[in-house]
This record gives sequence, structure tokens and C-alpha cells, in this order.
Amino acid sequence: MNDFLLDINSIIWGAPMILLILGIGVALTIGCRGIQIRRLPLALKYMVKNEEGGKGDVTSFQALCTALSATIGTGNIVGVATAIVAGGPGALFWLELAGLLGMATKYAEGLLAVKYRTFDDNGNALGGPFYYIENGLGKNWRWLAKMFAFFGAIAGLIGIGTLTQINGITSAAETFFDPNRLNTVTLFGNEYTLATMITGAVVTILVAIVLIGGVQRIARVSEIIVPLMIVIYVGLCLFMIVLNIGRLPSVIVEIVESAFGLRAVSGGALGAMMIAMQKGIARGIFSNESGLGSAPIAAAAAQSNEPVRQGLVSMTGTFIDTIIVCNMTGMAIILTGAWQQTGLEGSAVTIYAFTEALPLSQTVASLLLMLCLAFFAFTTILGWNYYSERCLSYLTNGNTKFSSAFRILYIAAVFIGPYLTVTAVWTIADIFNGLMAFPNIIALALLSPVVFKETKSYFSRLAKADAAGVELSSLPVTGVEEE
Repeated sequence: MNDFLLDINSIIWGAPMILLILGIGVALTIGCRGIQIRRLPLALKYMVKNEEGGKGDVTSFQALCTALSATIGTGNIVGVATAIVAGGPGALFWLELAGLLGMATKYAEGLLAVKYRTFDDNGNALGGPFYYIENGLGKNWRWLAKMFAFFGAIAGLIGIGTLTQINGITSAAETFFDPNRLNTVTLFGNEYTLATMITGAVVTILVAIVLIGGVQRIARVSEIIVPLMIVIYVGLCLFMIVLNIGRLPSVIVEIVESAFGLRAVSGGALGAMMIAMQKGIARGIFSNESGLGSAPIAAAAAQSNEPVRQGLVSMTGTFIDTIIVCNMTGMAIILTGAWQQTGLEGSAVTIYAFTEALPLSQTVASLLLMLCLAFFAFTTILGWNYYSERCLSYLTNGNTKFSSAFRILYIAAVFIGPYLTVTAVWTIADIFNGLMAFPNIIALALLSPVVFKETKSYFSRLAKADAAGVELSSLPVTGVEEE
């Protein structure tokens, strides 16, 4: 089964998909004139300053935290380690490049989510790729919207939303509480530690409690946990880098040489480069979800009347997730040589880096990483439940019975996740990520002229408002803005 899944994954995440995702990122970067670099300070300002009078379910910051709760998870800790072990240090280069280009992609997704969203009879915002496909491209493209919604619901249920996250949490718990697997129970012919079973059960119960409260409770929990854990985790990684600062120049050279296959044996440079590129980009997309189409579902719920403004806020999610958090993880792993340790995989690689680099006992270092991983993965489970339920709601025209049944299945998937193999779990997640990304990338390409026009309009109005010393909302939409 693992071999079969790997074959499917290699087809989906082959050169065409890599070029497609990089291509849309390049096109949007050029069309928006490098907005992810030029307008990053403004985006960071908007991130913490909510728009007044905006219509939606949650504040822009809560929408961002909901999106970050779904993106910052095992991909940042386990996924980065998996990419570097499989593709070498060069995988980090391609992961970061995918993140930089992905900021423009995430900007476009957030913009389109607000522009084409609708509101139900109760005033709840409905948006995401299925709505900007249907409302932006027309009813004849509804099949593409349904394709995205179907793969999105499945991805949340048995891929990125549940299995990978709970598997990462329980693996870290086992490594900390019972690394020698002394206390085990045999189930279905396999041995599982009590640490795995107890952790899985506790997380399942906590997930069930939060999910009952819907998007508002998910947003409130994420708003508290996500910023706190990012600060703690990035602080620990920066401390590790400072302690190994002498090796930093050689590590940077190693990353670049590995990225382009310059360290491979004669004739193998292209192959080594392709492996590093494939692993880095696949894990980058898994982590920051740019182009995947998930984050626009959260962005559509934001209290905002300006699509461009919300696009900028959405863009900061990729910056935080990949350019900061993933980069910190990758540098720590490469600096300590954790990726070269035989027999280590998944969270064990990052745990090794923490224990080697930090002037702490192995017990304390492992505990810190386990807590970071647990909180990141827990909030990802919550965020992806919201995403996948929105996908299912689109497919079933808002039938609440289907949503209730799906929520039960989602909780059940969290419960069984610890008992699946790491390789199978990550391969399944990659497959459905790719299937989900394909219809969204097509929509982004076809709607890119709308993104460019909206961007030009907004910054033209913003310049006039700044020159007049008034709020942007007080200016009428005229001239180029109406085109």
C-alpha cells in the first residue's frame, strides 16, 4: 500500500505540478509588482489593526489566526525535517522560495475570497475557492468548484487536517514519555505505547469540546494559542542559531549547493536538484498552504469591506509560517546535523536538533518541542475542521445533518490517526493537497486579471486618501477604480 501511495504521489507532485505552483506565484508576483516585498510593512500593519465597520463573522486578526492555526502545525516541525532528510539541505532553499512566491498567491486568494463571498440568510459569510470559482468564473465552472470542495473535504478528513497532526503529536509524546517503548499494548497485530494511546484519546476529547462551539470558538482559541506558541518556538530556534552562529556561513553555502545539486556525484546533479525541489516545494505547500485554497475560506469570514486589505493580511500568514517558522526549524536541523542521523524520522529529527543545540537537558528540550508541536498541531486540527466543513456545506447546499455527521467522522479520524504509519500518513496528505490545489490554481490563473485590477484600484485610492489626509472609506470609487 505504501509503495502504491508513493507512486500516486510522485505523479501528482511531479514536474508539472511544481511548475504550475511556481508559475502562478511568479505570474502574480510580476502582475502585482512584487507586492509581497513592497507592501509587506503595510500588510504587517493591517495584520494587527482591524478594519472598522467591516462586514463579516470575525475580525481580520481572528481570521488570520484561524488560517495560521491551520497552517502552522506538524508541517513546520515534522514536515520540514521530513523534507530535509529526504531532499537534503537544499530542500530548505526551495521551501523558502515557494514561501516567497506563495505570499503573492496567498494575497490573491485572500483578495478573491472577500470580493466574491456571499452571505446566508443568517448573515454568515460564505466564501473560498468554490465561491470565487462559481461567482468569478460563472456557473459553467461550477464543476471545478465542486471538484475543489470534494478534495478539500477529503483532505481535511483523512489528510492534512487530522491524521498528520495527531500522528505528529503522539509521536512526540511517545519520544518524550517512553522513548524505549517499554509500556506497550498489542492492537491489530501491532504494538503501541501507552503514551501514544493516552495522548491520542486526550487530544480527541479536547478537539471534540472545541469543535462543538463552531468558528467563533475556534477563532478565540486560535487567537490565544497561535501567537504565544509562535513567539516561544521562534525564540527557541533563534537561541539555537545564535549558539551555533559560527557554522552559519558554511550552512548557507551547503543549502545553496544542495539546492542545485552541486554536491551530487558526477551526472547526478539534476536528479539531486529535482529531489530537493520536489520535497522542498511539496512540504512548503503543505506548511503554508499557498495555492492550496484553504486559507481563503477563513479570509472570507473576516470583517472587511476591502478585498485588497484582507489579501494583504492573508499574505502575512505565509510570511510568518514559512519565511520565519519553517526557516527557523530548517536552520536548526541543518546546523546541528540532525538530518544526517541514521534511524531518525519525523519529529525525532527536530527533537535531536533541540537536544543537541540547547544548553538544556534532553528531557527539558524534548518537553519544550513536544509542547510546541502539540499546540501547533492541535490548532491545525481545529482550523481544518472549519475548512473541510465549509467544503462539505458547499457540496450539500448547507445541509446541517451532513455537517453534524462529518464532524463525528472528523473526530473519529483524529482518534485513529496515531495508529497509522508515518510514511502512509504524510503520503496521503501530499496526494490530497495536490488534488485540492489543482482546481484552485486554475481559478487563480483565470482570475488573475481581477487581482491586478483590484490591486491597482486600491492603491490608487489609498494614495489619494493619504494625500487628502482622510480615511480610505470616505473616498468614492471613480475612474480607474470602476474599470
